[in-house]
Amino acid sequence: MSGVAFGPDGVARCPWGMESESMADYRAYHDTEWGRPVRGDDALYERMCLEAFQSGLSWITILRRREGFRAAFADFRIEKVAAFTDADAERLLADPGIIRNRAKIAAAINNAKVAAELPAGELTELIWAYAPERAGRPAPRTVADVPPLTPESTALAKDLKKRGFRFIGPTTAYALMQACGLVNDHLAACHVREAVERA
Repeated sequence: MSGVAFGPDGVARCPWGMESESMADYRAYHDTEWGRPVRGDDALYERMCLEAFQSGLSWITILRRREGFRAAFADFRIEKVAAFTDADAERLLADPGIIRNRAKIAAAINNAKVAAELPAGELTELIWAYAPERAGRPAPRTVADVPPLTPESTALAKDLKKRGFRFIGPTTAYALMQACGLVNDHLAACHVREAVERA
């Protein structure tokens, strides 16, 4: 895939946001959420968890289970997940509403415990400290122009790992940066790009 794609509505979108009609939820996520700035410790913790669970899977798999994840993980409230016990981990392994991966579940609980030790707002500041300067970053024209990771995502992953966070390498960190608006990787001709820039 390269360049933008046009749907029945005639609107130009990044190709991944213009899937079949059976994936309209993907299109809505592309149009209204992906790339828009996300701040707040709990909100960023949620995105960090979901990106980790997505590793090795398609994003639509996670997107369609997001409400299940929120129910299972106490709406991703850091303080609540940090208090999860071994019994909670076993409950999560039996929950069909999420991805039942032992390592990813353990990482989500561990990361809540690490985040809970940080002062309020510090997780947000930590992640956003790695947002690159927008000036000098050309808008990607095709999907091939979008990198899988960057020096900033590599540095962010290293910093998070040093602090005790798990299951977030440079590629996952970059997916987090894309999803949460630290970078704007909507293609140059995508109708959403300008709105994301303004945000």
